[in-house]
Parts: sequence; C-alpha cells; structure tokens
Amino acid sequence: MKFEFMTANRILFERGAINQIGKLAKNMGNKVLLTSGMSTEDTDKVVGYLKEEGLDTIVLFVQGEPSVEGIKAGLDQARNEKCDMVIGFGGGSAMDSGKIIAAMLKNPGEVLEYLEIIGEGRSLLMPSAPCIAIPTTSGTGAEVTKNSVLSSNEKKIKVSLRSPFMLPELVLIDPELTKSVPPAVTASTGLDALTQVLEPFVSNAANPITDAFCREGMSRAAKSLKRAFDQGDDIIAREDMAIASLFGGLALANAKLGAVHGFAGVIGGMYPIPHGVVCATLLPHVIETNVKALKERDSSSEALKRFDEVAQILTGNSNAKAAEGVIWIQELCNHLKVPGLSTFGMTQNEFPAIIEKSMGASSMKGNPIQLTYEELEYILNKAL
Repeated sequence: MKFEFMTANRILFERGAINQIGKLAKNMGNKVLLTSGMSTEDTDKVVGYLKEEGLDTIVLFVQGEPSVEGIKAGLDQARNEKCDMVIGFGGGSAMDSGKIIAAMLKNPGEVLEYLEIIGEGRSLLMPSAPCIAIPTTSGTGAEVTKNSVLSSNEKKIKVSLRSPFMLPELVLIDPELTKSVPPAVTASTGLDALTQVLEPFVSNAANPITDAFCREGMSRAAKSLKRAFDQGDDIIAREDMAIASLFGGLALANAKLGAVHGFAGVIGGMYPIPHGVVCATLLPHVIETNVKALKERDSSSEALKRFDEVAQILTGNSNAKAAEGVIWIQELCNHLKVPGLSTFGMTQNEFPAIIEKSMGASSMKGNPIQLTYEELEYILNKAL
C-alpha cells in the first residue's frame, strides 16, 4: 500500500467564524484581493472586518463559473493594484478564482500557459501568495483542493490548473453563511458534496485516510441533505452538509474521482447545467453500470463490496446491496427536484463528442473499472 495526504495549512470550522477574518488575515499580507461570489452587502461586511485590522481590499465579483478570460482580467487587476494576498469568499467559483489568482501572483506569465489540455500545462514553480478560502455553499470542497477549474468560452470545455502550491493557507468554514442558500442551490451543491464523498470511496486510489472522510461524509449527507433542502435554517443540517463538503474536498484531493466527474467536466463545458445537477443525474446510472461491469469483468474487485457499503451507509440498512443504494439516490434526486439533462438542451446527437472527450478526462482514470464506449453511452441515455 502506498498513499500520500496533503491539505490546507489550517482549517477553522466554527459558527460565526467569519467575524474573525480580519484578525486572522492581518499577518498574512497588506493588500487583499477579495474574489466574491456573494452579495454586495455580505461582501461589504468582510471588507469591513478587514479594514478594522488595517487591510486595504480590492473586490473582484465572480459571476458564474470562472473563465480563462475572466481570470486573466482579475489577475491583471491584482497585479496592477499590487495585491499580496487573496481571499476567496463564496461558492466553488469564487474560491477557485481566488486560488488561481493567488498562484499566478507568485508565478510569471499568463494563466493559459499553465492549463492542461488547452494550454502548455506548465508547472507552478513558486508557492502561491497567501490565500484564505471561505465557502458559503456546501458542495465543491474547493476550499481544500489543490486545483482550480476554469471554463474556456472559446473551446467550450472545462480545464484545470493543478498544483500542491494551490492549497490555501487558511480555510474558514462558518456554517451560518450557508443558511440563506436557496433550496435549488442547496440541492445542486449538496448532491455534488455527496458525489465527492462517494466516488473517492470506490475509486482505484482509495486509501485509509480518505476512506474515513468518505464514510463520515456520506453518513452526514444521507441524514441532512433533505433537511437542509426542506428547512434552510436548520443549522445542524447545515453543519452536517458543510462537513460533508469539506470531507469530499479532502477525499478527492488525495484519492481520485470517477466516471461521474469524468463526464461532468465535459458536459459542464458544453451546456449551462449546474455541476451538482450533472453529478446527481449521472450518479445512480454510473453506480449501476460500474457494478454490472465489475461483476462481468472483475468479480473479485474490492469495489463491489464498497458499493454495497455505500448502500448500507446511505439507507441505514446494514444488509443493503448496491442496487438499493441506486434506488435511494434516485429517490433523493426526485425529492430535490433534479431535472434530467435533456431539460438543458442535451440530445443524443452530442453523445459521441461527449464520450470521446470524457474517456480522456483525468477523473475517468479513477473509476474502479474502465468502462466501454457502449457502457458510457448507456449512462448518458439514462441521464437524459
């Protein structure tokens, strides 16, 4: 057995922790770039906490998922303003934007040079500028991952910049910040969190450390996602989902994902579909297909037992099998009103292009078994 584990330098999890941001940031730099996905009112509160401690702040509002073009503009602003630290405040998009700009503040050139697939894939040579990640949704786990995902408007694809240097210096998780997240976003982000504690557990790079995070994360998501969706001010449910999201980030950063995310990056680059919705519609069909493929081609695989354990954790039934886990996920998606992918304009005509791109995706390499073209096509048909 061989594995490696790395994460952010410090993680602070506490209700009301946002009030401490000024004191926590004051020794990390002098001028802050704040990448915010939040309202002006919420952003101004953070700026106020920073100002109390003598920190100047430049705000970059992040609308939607970050793009190569948008990051270039933000980086130019941060360099021109001589910012020496970055705070990502919001969902995965705001945090990913902050992480990548922090990295580029200490490395020469433009972001495109460092991107996989569409760029040169250069490696970061220097550690990032100090970066603080503050999630306000429970889903991506981007606060503790070593990559940022960007979309290319020109190429119609999502790509990543990856480096251990991109792990934040400080992660501040305040579950109170998620209480105002509307139900549809709670559903989408929560299903992403669930997927990200499930896929690493059955991946070909699972290890004892990530297994522990995955088991606990699945358990908390199973009991609290519906509650957070139905009653947004249930702080216990919000705490559980914040922990599930954090644990998903810790797991995927140190194990691998699988076919769900192998598809999701490609589909998300082609259609305006929330990432969590893509994951949720694919997840039950990916599990079903993986189990069938494993039974046919690798019946001694440890992953088969793990899919049964997933079902047992999600359903609370110690005798459950994988098929019951699939049903549980489908019922959860129905409760959360998750639409099929055809709702967003996806048709069978695009399947060949989606499958071709997905088969080469880095996440697909973590799947417990290599799936055939026909199996991938079956998954897409079921997810429509």
